[in-house]
Amino acid sequence: MGGFFIDYCFNINYNFTMEKINLLVIPSDKSGVGKFRSVDPHVKLQNMFPNDFHVDIEYDVDINNLEFWKKYHLVHFHRSIGNNYDECPVFIKKLRSMGIIVIGDIDDYWLPTKEHPIQQLILQNKIHEKIVNNLKVCDYVITTTELFANEIKKFNKNVIVLPNAVDPKDPQFNEPTIKSDKIRVGWLGGSSHLHDLKLLDGMVQKLGSIQDKLQYYVCGFDIRGTVTEINKDTGEKTQRSIKPEETVWVKYEQIFTDNYKIITPTYKDYLDTFTENDYFGVEKENYVRVWTRPVHSYAKNYSKFDISLAPIKNHIFNRMKSQLKVIEAGFYKKALIASNVGPYTIDLKHALKNGEFTDGNALLVNENNNHSDWAKNIKKLVDNPNMITDLGERLYESVKDKYDLNNVTNTRAEFYKSLIK
Repeated sequence: MGGFFIDYCFNINYNFTMEKINLLVIPSDKSGVGKFRSVDPHVKLQNMFPNDFHVDIEYDVDINNLEFWKKYHLVHFHRSIGNNYDECPVFIKKLRSMGIIVIGDIDDYWLPTKEHPIQQLILQNKIHEKIVNNLKVCDYVITTTELFANEIKKFNKNVIVLPNAVDPKDPQFNEPTIKSDKIRVGWLGGSSHLHDLKLLDGMVQKLGSIQDKLQYYVCGFDIRGTVTEINKDTGEKTQRSIKPEETVWVKYEQIFTDNYKIITPTYKDYLDTFTENDYFGVEKENYVRVWTRPVHSYAKNYSKFDISLAPIKNHIFNRMKSQLKVIEAGFYKKALIASNVGPYTIDLKHALKNGEFTDGNALLVNENNNHSDWAKNIKKLVDNPNMITDLGERLYESVKDKYDLNNVTNTRAEFYKSLIK
């Protein structure tokens, strides 16, 4: 869930009563992970069940002040309690010895592949091993899918699946889609997906004969970040701000513009300024850059396009991911073309058989057809535009109840209540 940031924080304080289950929630960050796995689920829990739960959400906790912890029946954390991973397992055992039930939450596999920009940092600090050590000693672990649950059960049998979910009344999932003469194809995500998006290399060129009917969107463009430079002679490391042209998002754009061949020279000059100011006439261009949004409004970008793309490479890190891209596209009633990998096999059924549309709810691309089927499926929808609407409606029907935050919160409440005898 990279690329998002929560610019607010919660500390829900209600009067404690013995009739309520007192629950402490410790998010791992103030980004999308914190929002979907810690903050939103427990704000909703408090609001739906005010007579059953008292919820505190704290980002910074003192593990040395045991009096602070004694008032809680349940502690829910994501990945680690505090930043000291080495102390965390010992502290979890201490909480359990005090009669406090400890629940760990995890939504991403603990060791990214070598293609991920953070892998070396994780390996050097053995963070992947420390996350597993934390989860091993928890009473329960909550995760996003049965696929990931089966992996976690190798070292902790008490795993519960509570998926990422959407509040259907959340304004960011109710932005109207403006009509267009073109069929808009979009991707929305963070800065760690270059190797996933490379699966789309050549797609735009293959669709060149129908380019006049298409417009591409890349949503989340961001030029923030740093670069670490190493002096070859001394080995000294220095950090500097990344130059706009060095950002991975430029590489994303190259994929979606056939190396800028499908846009006008004037528009290319504008893109090279890396300004967020509006470009007059952008609706006539074949590609649109959409800048990053805060976590509480990023999903509005789904309203900008008609077909959502979800390419992921087939490796363990991606197979353990959540199906959030499916959920978000579904609540927006977007036609979805996705890799036939891991989390996207849970709810999606391929809607083509022998080239004809069937009763599926998405178009899936098999690993051995990445070179051809992204373009082929887009062309199929361009040739049959009514299916864009139909697939969007079918996907919505697949997700609207299963991933409604209200329904998932009911399940969460039942689970938490079952823990307190």
